Amino acid sequence: MTSVEDHRVVDVLPTREAGPLAAWLIHHPGVEIICRDRAGAYAEGARRGTPDALQVADRFHLWQCLGRAVETCVAAHRDCLRNPSPSGILPEATRPAPGQPQDGSEPLGRRAERKKAAHALVHEMLAQGHSRRAIARHLGWGLNTVLRYAAAARWQDTIRENRPRSSRLGPYKPYLERRFAEGCTSVTRLHSELVAEHAPVTYAMVRAHIATLRGAPAAAPPRPPTVRQVTGWLTRHPAPLTEEDRAGLKEVLARCPELDKAAGHVRDFGEILTDRLGSTLPTWIDAVDVSQQPGLTGFALHLLRDLGAVTAGLTLDWSSGSIEGAVNRIKKIKRQLYGRAGFELLRKMILLQ
Repeated sequence: MTSVEDHRVVDVLPTREAGPLAAWLIHHPGVEIICRDRAGAYAEGARRGTPDALQVADRFHLWQCLGRAVETCVAAHRDCLRNPSPSGILPEATRPAPGQPQDGSEPLGRRAERKKAAHALVHEMLAQGHSRRAIARHLGWGLNTVLRYAAAARWQDTIRENRPRSSRLGPYKPYLERRFAEGCTSVTRLHSELVAEHAPVTYAMVRAHIATLRGAPAAAPPRPPTVRQVTGWLTRHPAPLTEEDRAGLKEVLARCPELDKAAGHVRDFGEILTDRLGSTLPTWIDAVDVSQQPGLTGFALHLLRDLGAVTAGLTLDWSSGSIEGAVNRIKKIKRQLYGRAGFELLRKMILLQ
């Protein structure tokens, strides 16, 4: 503790109750700023001991409390972490065409280069005034080939026209492979599961694909992220996250819309804390209250009980971060003396250090 009269007054109180703190403040008048954690006893003791002082909730402890709330929220949606396909076994409505990259970029490879060059050549000769039959005779190609290149507005369209015919089982192979990796190797059972979802497949199709899987080396299914792992992804600054962590977080948020909303609330609170936007805190609390997120909603509503101190902590520069190292040393001394000495000895050892 410090006061205005004695610029460096340090003391140790016997309990975490409001009474000793209020008594200490009364005997050391002049305190103007009290930076504290969210303990209700400290708030009450400060109010009774020096009602005119400005109470400031420490930002580190605010973020620490938010982290516990986020962990509760992630734990409530732990099924989203374990189930990679919560929407069922049916294939997605839109799948990339075979031979086409999934990210929307241009096709690659020697075949794509040949298609691109042939398309450019045909359209160049057409621009020069040559007929399609003349181009076919000049290049030694079939007329249908030239017609196909001439009709394609873009060279990529020629690859789409040549894509192989897909199998009826193709869209369901990822599901079969996942179920096989989970230990379900019964062709009858797997076929029944697909038929129950109205998949247009036969028993022979499923049996043939499972036979190929039995001959392939067994691959262990990827382990789902833990609750604490996802909590760390959500509460840490995005900059130090590895590419693998970012990909894992993106996948989790894509599978669970509720966690995606929670991630937005965490980001918004981080901006309020970092940019000292304490005046916007009530709006953030209302948004979290409406979303009814487990853990986060309780944290947000609990801030209303200490709104003045929390707003000050998210607005002013005061923080107890500079003394957290000293607090850790005090806790170490306390653990060393646990059960072997009284408060007076503990107080002397702390003050001597």
